[in-house]
Amino acid sequence: MKIHWKNKYLYWGLTAFGVVSASMLFYFFLFRMDVVFGTLRKLISIMMPVICGAIIAYLLIPIVNFQERHFYKYLIHKKHMNPSKRQRKVVRYVSIIFALIFAFLIIYSLLAMIVPSIIESIISIINDFPRYFQNIRHWLESLLKDNPEWQTTVFSYIEQYSPKLENFLNVQILPQLRSILQHLSTGVFGTLVFIKNLLIGLIISIYLMAGKEEFVTQSKMFVYAFLSTEHANSVVKGFRFAHRTFVGFIVGKIVDSVIIGILCYIGTTLIGTPYALLVSVVVGVTNVIPFFGPYLGAIPTAFIILMVNPMQCLYFLIFILLLQQFDGNILGPKILGNSTGLSSFMVIVAILLFGGIMGIPGMIIGVPTLAVIMAGIKTFRTYNLRQKSMPMDESVYTYMDYMNPENLSPVDLKEDESGMDMGEKKEEKEKDEEV
Repeated sequence: MKIHWKNKYLYWGLTAFGVVSASMLFYFFLFRMDVVFGTLRKLISIMMPVICGAIIAYLLIPIVNFQERHFYKYLIHKKHMNPSKRQRKVVRYVSIIFALIFAFLIIYSLLAMIVPSIIESIISIINDFPRYFQNIRHWLESLLKDNPEWQTTVFSYIEQYSPKLENFLNVQILPQLRSILQHLSTGVFGTLVFIKNLLIGLIISIYLMAGKEEFVTQSKMFVYAFLSTEHANSVVKGFRFAHRTFVGFIVGKIVDSVIIGILCYIGTTLIGTPYALLVSVVVGVTNVIPFFGPYLGAIPTAFIILMVNPMQCLYFLIFILLLQQFDGNILGPKILGNSTGLSSFMVIVAILLFGGIMGIPGMIIGVPTLAVIMAGIKTFRTYNLRQKSMPMDESVYTYMDYMNPENLSPVDLKEDESGMDMGEKKEEKEKDEEV
């Protein structure tokens, strides 16, 4: 029997079925969130090797592309060769191997040089805590010697809470560090799972990097097959924008943080800051987090230096303030530019929102993610305004009271206290922007 899809009863039946199904799904998601999130966590755990492979490939593809360009430049201009398909394939795999070796050497060098020193510094801090406490006590005595009342109050609080702090460090922190070291050296199930995911991810990343053009081609064909040409163009353009935003932000932020870490190490070494390497690593790593990163790194490191030498802590805070001003006003804008286009308010919203959902990784990728989302919303807004033949200039909507439905022009019902009409307000705004 032939089904007449234009039949109104069939239409209403399908509509009712869709509404009921959507309601049931909404009810399930609303009252069974534990099941939903549990399923998502299990799915992510199963797909973790693929996720690791995709991340590795995404980070290494710029290195592969850089090597391929130089290989082709050498073959074409130096050897006067036109690489065949087989030769291009060989160049691709050689570039992938070099990229993996390069990444491995960097990670190994950093771990070999930095991690042992950091662990040694942390253990030294915990073991020498009583001596650091006495240093702070002597410094406070000299500082408050002319104020006996303040001296009594401060020392009463110190004597009350210092044993608890010392006990926490010795009983909780130090055993945990030693346990982590033992687990890493002997190997536990979690470590084995991580190694398994990493190894499988490396294999997957090789396939992804080797066939990156094919994956892009298949994705574009899929988009153009199921969407209209106009919408497909928008989707492709959106993905291209997302790629530029993420690569520009993440790579730029990593480079910026490495430079800040190196400058911090040089500066702290010159002023004689204790545990200069540990402090610089913390400052450099936390600098990857936008906006809050410098403060997250400065607070614990300042506390560590305070325990050793209070005056060095003051010097460090002054130095870190100058360093962050240099990063925020000179180095950061030079490297990153306006790669996200987000205001300071939206940057804070992105960090808090994605940080609350995903933790530290969310704080790092939250800014470019929200930038992509906001760009998509603006594109959708522009598209709908264009479809309605309405003005797309933001200044038009700033001082209007409503839109005239007949000619789609802004209408200002009343003048403000200055007596300026809409045209004068727009001119005043333009003058302010020029200033």
